[in-house]
Amino acid sequence: MKRFALSLAALLLVPALANQAEASPKNRYDATSQTCRVLDDGPLEWASRPYGEGGKLFRNGCKGCHSRNNDKGAPFLWVESKTSKGWNLIFATRSPNCAKSGAWDTMTIEQLQKLNDYLYRWAANSQDANDSC
Repeated sequence: MKRFALSLAALLLVPALANQAEASPKNRYDATSQTCRVLDDGPLEWASRPYGEGGKLFRNGCKGCHSRNNDKGAPFLWVESKTSKGWNLIFATRSPNCAKSGAWDTMTIEQLQKLNDYLYRWAANSQDANDSC
């Protein structure tokens, strides 16, 4: 009887975990370009493709200033620091000091979009179906 209960629990868990992996958003509205962007990083594949281009931009560019105990006065950021809508607002308004000071001007529009795509997809509420278009 115990084996049956464990098997039944395992069978019920598999679809729940599959739905969790598929819950991350598939697209987002980009206010800057006024387009609907398809997020193409695939499902949760941390082992084989953990970051994509947007993740590399975040890790190699943004984290240089936005790391813990930085000497630049930039707030510490991680992907989950904002919700998906919050990250979209940051990019649409270019409100952070780093955007105003010209640090974002080193990236192309396509790189900024991929960075925003990455942050939107893995944001604080990214396990909700939060497609914005």
